Amino acid sequence: MSKTSLFAPTTLGPLSLRNAIVMAPMTRSRAVEANTPNALMAEYYRQRAGAGLIITEGTSPSPNGTGYPRIPGLWSPQQVEGWKKVTDAVHAKGGRIFVQLMHTGRVGHPLNLPAGAEVLAPSAVAAEGQMYTDAKGLQPHPVPRAMTDAEVRHAIQEHVQAARNAMAAGFDGVELHGANGYLLEQFLSPQTNQRTDAWGGSVEKRQAFVLEVAQAVAAAIGGERVGIRLSPYGVNAGMKPYPEIDETYTALVKRLAATGIQYLHLVDHSAMGAPKVPDELKRSLRQAWPRTFIVAGGFDRATAEDALREGRGDLVAFGRPFLANPDLVTRLERGLALNAPDFATFYTPGPEGYTDYPAAAAP
Repeated sequence: MSKTSLFAPTTLGPLSLRNAIVMAPMTRSRAVEANTPNALMAEYYRQRAGAGLIITEGTSPSPNGTGYPRIPGLWSPQQVEGWKKVTDAVHAKGGRIFVQLMHTGRVGHPLNLPAGAEVLAPSAVAAEGQMYTDAKGLQPHPVPRAMTDAEVRHAIQEHVQAARNAMAAGFDGVELHGANGYLLEQFLSPQTNQRTDAWGGSVEKRQAFVLEVAQAVAAAIGGERVGIRLSPYGVNAGMKPYPEIDETYTALVKRLAATGIQYLHLVDHSAMGAPKVPDELKRSLRQAWPRTFIVAGGFDRATAEDALREGRGDLVAFGRPFLANPDLVTRLERGLALNAPDFATFYTPGPEGYTDYPAAAAP
C-alpha cells in the first residue's frame, strides 16, 4: 500500500501506529463512581484498539472542570488506577492511546460537580440553554464565576498535574481540548472572554491561556507526547463565530507550533450542522503546522483516503462510526456495512449501546 493508505503503518512523533485511523474523543458518561474509570470502560476501549490511535473521551483535570454527569477525571490516585486498567487493555491489543484533557469551564452545573467544586470560566457569561443533571434532569446553565488571575494560573497547573498523572496511568500522551466550547476555547472567544487583564482584551491576550497550558504540559511530559484539538467555527456549547476568528486561529496555530507539541487535531463540525471551516483557513493552518496534522469531521473511507492523498492531513479521525463499530478498521478495510449508532444510549450508564455492539469479525 502507498504511504497515503489509511491502513498502512505510520508514525506519530516517536510512536509507531498500526494505521492512520484515529478514534476521536467522544463523551460516554460511564464513570459512575467518583468520576473514576472502571472495568466497563476498559472493555469499551479494548474493543476499539484496532485504531492506530485512540483519543479518550474528555477527561477533567480538575473537579471544577467536571461539568457533565459521570465523566472521568484525572486528578486523584483512584482515577489514575482506574485509567491503568484502560491503558493496559489497549496496549495488550497493540493499540496506542492518548487521554483528552477537557476542563468544561462554564459548560456545567453544580449538581454535576464533586463536593466543593464550582463552575468557573474566563468571564461571568452563562452558556445558552440547559445542562442535564442526574439529580434534577435538565437545568439552566448557571452564570459561572469569573476566574481570578490566581485561579487561571492554578488551572494551568491542574493541566500539568493531570498530564503527569496520565503518564503514571500508562497513556502514550495527552490531547488538550481546545475545541467544542470548553475552557480553552472560552479563553479564545471575545464572546466568552471579556477580561481586560493579561488573559483577555485582545486577540493576542485571549490566546495566552491556551499557549501557557500547551507550553507547561509540553515541559512536563515532552512535547512529542502532547496534541491539541481545535474547532474554529464550532457552535457547541453556545459558541458562535466572531469577526476575528480566522486571525485568531492563524496566529494561535503558528504560536502553538513553537511550543513543540506533536499534533494539531482540527475538527470541522459542518457535518453536524455547524458552519463549515473555510477551506482557505484549513489550508493555512495545515501549512503553518510542522508536525502531525489530524483532520476530523464526517469522514468515510473514500473521503479519508482523499484527505491523505491530497496532503490535507496525516491522520484521519472518526467519531460516531467507532461508537457502534468496535471493529471499524476491519469494516472500512473490507468494505463491510456499518452498525448504526443508538443515539438513546450515547450517555447512559451501563453496557447497552456501549460494549454490546457486534463485531463483523473477531477483533
